[in-house]
Amino acid sequence: QVQLVESGGGLVQPGGSLRLSCAASGRTSSVLGMGWFRQAPGKERELIARVSRGGGMTYYADSVKGRFTISRDNAKNTVYLQMNSLKPEDTAVYYCNAQGSHDYWGQGTQVTVSL
Repeated sequence: QVQLVESGGGLVQPGGSLRLSCAASGRTSSVLGMGWFRQAPGKERELIARVSRGGGMTYYADSVKGRFTISRDNAKNTVYLQMNSLKPEDTAVYYCNAQGSHDYWGQGTQVTVSL
């Protein structure tokens, strides 16, 4: 089993920045790709960024490309999401995901972008 704990969410004004962290524990040696999803009220959960096990390959949804950066520190079993130039439409609950023998999820952290 792998446990994921997100942190770093909060309230930020449009144009601001936030950095989310996701710390993994348990059988972390079984974790391959890691990513961030988000779910806004009334919408489906969507993949916004993913990073490969070694950190050399990344994927971004078009909606966040150029504004968000995903990174990974395997020594700390932690994945990060640096979010810049935030927009009100980025408001959502952000979930960390880890792929291994199963899909693992964190509990989610709220990000609200508003004046």
